[in-house]
Amino acid sequence: MIRVLLVDDQPLIRRGFRALLDLEDDIEVVAEAANGHEGLALAREHLPDIALIDVQMPVMDGIETTRRIAADPTLARTHVVILTNYGFDEHVFNALRAGAAGFLVKDIEPEDFLHSVRVAARGDALLAPSITRKLIDRYITRTPHPGADTALKELTNREREAVALVAQGLSNEQIADRMVISPLTAKTHIHRAMTKLHARDRAQLVVLAYQSGLVTPGDS
Repeated sequence: MIRVLLVDDQPLIRRGFRALLDLEDDIEVVAEAANGHEGLALAREHLPDIALIDVQMPVMDGIETTRRIAADPTLARTHVVILTNYGFDEHVFNALRAGAAGFLVKDIEPEDFLHSVRVAARGDALLAPSITRKLIDRYITRTPHPGADTALKELTNREREAVALVAQGLSNEQIADRMVISPLTAKTHIHRAMTKLHARDRAQLVVLAYQSGLVTPGDS
């Protein structure tokens, strides 16, 4: 069962998402909140698998809420998905840097929304290749991460290769094919790299890979 927390200051949005989620046998909405402060408290109480959080809210916005969830060891298994009206922008980028696994635009089709919740619950980043390119072009290359290249030195060669392929938008199965290993081994390389780099999600691996120079725009 995928346990979901909804955090949005618009009741109609929360009810709409909840109506969709409640129809699914493998998804349970455990709580709702109208701002980040309430959402953080409910996350600590219910320990959800997914926290769907609006990026702009009163009291505490989605970026700060994401940052606090990511910093809380008791919420290490909670994946944050940012909700936005506007698509990819600087607010979304800041949320990704804070620890979000990805983002969804609120006018998403219902079937795509449900699929995305399940993808996030598996620990995969919600970053399509087109979004990854925007992330690189607009923000990553302009905001160098001090020490990112040093941190990558802790990785083995195979782990570095796996991280580079994650940054190119490949799934575990595609990474396994490219590296000629099993999907389980690919997943293990990625998990170990995330642990060594203190990366909460694959989205943060993408950011670190580009900021460190491990991957550069145009690599494929």
